[in-house]
Amino acid sequence: MPAEQDKTAERLDELVAQLTLEEKVKLLTGRDFWTTWPIEKIGLRRLLMSDGPSGVRGEAWDERDPSLNLPSATALAASWDQDIARRYGAAAAVEARAKGVDVVLGPTINLHRSPLGGRHFEAFSEDPVLTSDLAAAYVKGVQEHGVAATPKHYIANDYETDRFTASTEVSDRALRELYLLAFEKSVTEAHAWAIMSSYNSINGVTASENPLLETPLNSEWGFDGIVVSDWTGVRSIESARASQDVAMPGPDGPWGAALVSAVRNGEVPEAAIDRKVRRVLLLAARVGALEGFEPAVTTQPLAEDGVAFVREAEAEGTVLVQNNGILPLVETVSRIAVIGHNADQARSQGVGQPLCSLSTSSPRWRESGPHSPTLALSTPWGRWFRKALPNYHSAASQTLIPETPASVYASSRMDGRSSAKTAAPPLLSGSAATLPSGTPKPWKLSPATCPRLPAP
Repeated sequence: MPAEQDKTAERLDELVAQLTLEEKVKLLTGRDFWTTWPIEKIGLRRLLMSDGPSGVRGEAWDERDPSLNLPSATALAASWDQDIARRYGAAAAVEARAKGVDVVLGPTINLHRSPLGGRHFEAFSEDPVLTSDLAAAYVKGVQEHGVAATPKHYIANDYETDRFTASTEVSDRALRELYLLAFEKSVTEAHAWAIMSSYNSINGVTASENPLLETPLNSEWGFDGIVVSDWTGVRSIESARASQDVAMPGPDGPWGAALVSAVRNGEVPEAAIDRKVRRVLLLAARVGALEGFEPAVTTQPLAEDGVAFVREAEAEGTVLVQNNGILPLVETVSRIAVIGHNADQARSQGVGQPLCSLSTSSPRWRESGPHSPTLALSTPWGRWFRKALPNYHSAASQTLIPETPASVYASSRMDGRSSAKTAAPPLLSGSAATLPSGTPKPWKLSPATCPRLPAP
């Protein structure tokens, strides 16, 4: 194996040597929102990244191409089951391959350090040991299918308030025993092919420029993948001197021509650029995006039934806090009342994840006439729709949208214009909107599927 690795390294070095400085730098910034640049002369196709971690969004933000709606990572952690976590990653990888995705941007393995963290639903736990074990299993499950996993957000990014500008002030002991520990096994045991750096600073140095990208990640843990930025997380040429490899999204960014000039002026060593490019090419080779290299996985494992797995994972993550004699239910019970906010407005994810659609068989679907169905709507992303729909407010306001054509919501452009000649009902869940007379009922999706909508 070492001899084979040495041969691969030599061949990658040969490819790097064929590239001009401009081509190298171009490869380090995204081509667009989700992809990297292809370079035909070395047999490199684009790499497609996609949001996770609880499902795979895919390249297109179109509700007609839904995704498997996996339980939140917090529910996964409540199972305390590494096998479930591995199968969870495998289910995400199957979705990714079906959508042509090379790199899943997940798992999210930041810690629940405060109940005010707005994205805790997509992270596992407050416990770094449990988080580390489950994250490593998730990564293995994804990469067994030849898709790269991307543990995120490295490091100490456990809050949303001022996340672009805040600095996490942390002692070395807390950093090692809590924050870094949560990531360690994903690298040392599962050998993640990518890591995402975070927006925040750590002890005053922004993550994309921080020495922590090198130590312990590379020098101690042996990480050989790419460090991709959180979107717009690279802010300066200084990050090119650090072990930050790829700046997303593109095509614009702080590197580009400025980085070419910095290399030529001696401000950034070209050897640092070469190392980044070599890692991008290694990732491409692993996922089958580089001609002349055998992918890391050549035979796909058997894929299990995704919907059946979701039901099993949901059950395993359900915790019974108290039973006062009601359970188990007897067969004579014919009706059960489900009470509370979630009984009225189903929420299976939060901001940053695919939003699950409700089936037309849901209690929230009702007929107001033979050709005038009414569909319940809600979304945590109200602000994305205010520009297109002045009458729309946040879901919390429960504002009704009178007679709004459903095709507006079906528009993938998010600009309020219909993207189809035939009006298609919105696949959202919460406030209410009356569809125009004659609008066909929506196609029926199971609760385990959900459309991919953009996260703020």
